[in-house]
Amino acid sequence: MESPKKVISIANQKGGVGKTTTTISVASYLAKFGHKVLLVDLDPQGNSTSGLAINKQALKASIYNVLVDKTPVAEVIVKTKINNLDILPAKSELAAAEVEVSSAPGREKILKSALQHLQYDVVIIDCPPSLGLLTINAFVASDSIIIPVQSEYYALEGLSELLDTIKRVRVGLNPRLNILGLVVTMHNRRTSLGEQVLEELKKHFPSKIFDTIIPRNIRLAEAPSHGKPIYEYDRFSKGAQAYKKLTKEIEKRL
Repeated sequence: MESPKKVISIANQKGGVGKTTTTISVASYLAKFGHKVLLVDLDPQGNSTSGLAINKQALKASIYNVLVDKTPVAEVIVKTKINNLDILPAKSELAAAEVEVSSAPGREKILKSALQHLQYDVVIIDCPPSLGLLTINAFVASDSIIIPVQSEYYALEGLSELLDTIKRVRVGLNPRLNILGLVVTMHNRRTSLGEQVLEELKKHFPSKIFDTIIPRNIRLAEAPSHGKPIYEYDRFSKGAQAYKKLTKEIEKRL
């Protein structure tokens, strides 16, 4: 049995940086480009799940059952309306998983073993906005990490904590983990602050910043409430065009 070819975590412990929007947009564009994709919703808020029009109330099982009850992943995966894109959905009960598996043997590797032998080209994990055990599980299961960074004043704050966690995981649990890139989100070119933050990021991570910058875009904000990825909701919007370009960059780096 093969394992997934590429596993990517999308992570930043700061909330509100466009993490879920990035996860859904990149996953759906990769699927549109012909890759077989699994989106793993590892955020107890379950925004990736509802953003792809999955009714959380109707779910018999979620990723919580995979982590806590060892339910086989194949029994929990749900097909989305998008061709080539499946999801491992999340509900709010996932918040309890952190405590419930904290004393389990090999607790950092539960997700990794669950995802083994799945036949997908790409698995994309939407991490929770914290650096707890769920995020560690995502990092141990992943080959690489994409970090969405909002172009605002406190953007760099907290990044060092995230980079420390990545280092620790690399040393102790997953030496092949690398940072695929940082993507600047919610960028407003009209403010000097946005441009300053961009310069600052380029200085700290010269080779890691994706060329594509995601603008502030009202259509991006609206899409999840319609249960659609941006290319289905408004494929001509600036947001859709930006995520399409970003996904092509990601394909190249992979």
